[in-house]
Amino acid sequence: MPPELSPARLHVVTGKGGTGKTTVAAALALALAADGHSVLLVETEGRQGIAQLFDTAPLPYEERRIAVARGGGELKALAIDVEEALLDYLDMFYNLRRAGRALRKMGAIDFATAIAPGLRDVLITGKIKEAVTRRKDGRHVYDAVVVDAPPTGRITRFLGVTGEMSQLARSGPIKTQSDGVMAVLRSPQTAVHVVTILEDMPVQETADAIAELQAAGLPIGSVVVNMAAEPVLPPEALARAAAGELTGADLSPALATAQLPGGPEVADALAAEVVEHARRWVSQDALRHQVTALDRPTVELPLLPGPVDLGCLFELAGRLEEHLGAEVTL
Repeated sequence: MPPELSPARLHVVTGKGGTGKTTVAAALALALAADGHSVLLVETEGRQGIAQLFDTAPLPYEERRIAVARGGGELKALAIDVEEALLDYLDMFYNLRRAGRALRKMGAIDFATAIAPGLRDVLITGKIKEAVTRRKDGRHVYDAVVVDAPPTGRITRFLGVTGEMSQLARSGPIKTQSDGVMAVLRSPQTAVHVVTILEDMPVQETADAIAELQAAGLPIGSVVVNMAAEPVLPPEALARAAAGELTGADLSPALATAQLPGGPEVADALAAEVVEHARRWVSQDALRHQVTALDRPTVELPLLPGPVDLGCLFELAGRLEEHLGAEVTL
């Protein structure tokens, strides 16, 4: 993004499972790619969620264009393969790609990542850092990199494990690489955005994740409230329904005027639906105050009907573009 809109070039998107963080990451990438920008969307968990959202074939370990954003911007995607990332690492720092292939045939790479789970995160964050800092003809290849990161329960560990590696290695390429990754992750170039929905557990996990990230010295971006229901009643009617003061008898005259069949049974069922909607809205509104208390820039994305397709992603991207223009932290 141009510096007047955002100092961040690396956008890490996390959230509790079920909050739609992959959808938000994809929409954010489209928003950042608007007006001719070049953006890379990175998948870290091997679920091929990005390919499903964009209705494309499973992503290989290569940067492949998956969409054209508003204004001609280009969105590419990369699904990081840990084995290939290790081969890149061995080739870049030790010129040992051929030896790495031999290790893969022997099953040594799977063994190493199994006994040292942190190694996987080190390789992934190293590849992300390389994409963020890569230049061609003196300019960054990508205006922004968006990462569909692990969920909130392990996001701090995911981003911080390379710093632990840096403390273990006193010198050499591993030390240099680890320090370089952490320099990017802890700089104003990076913003970690947390996706939540207006339910008790996701909101609490969001608060916990923000506290952990701040304690680890990692820069927090925005809170994205996803799948937020919008009220379909005016405030007075909403309050009355939430208090349980709406009955089928209140709706029957209007149903009769509209000549709708069903009689009192339909009116009672509709009244029950209205009361449930109003109470859900009141409950969500109370959780909004908890989100506001986190003191982070916040944007709400609506609950869209039906499965998420490319049209939905562009609609959500439009909402995020508005937020981009208002907040410099996203």
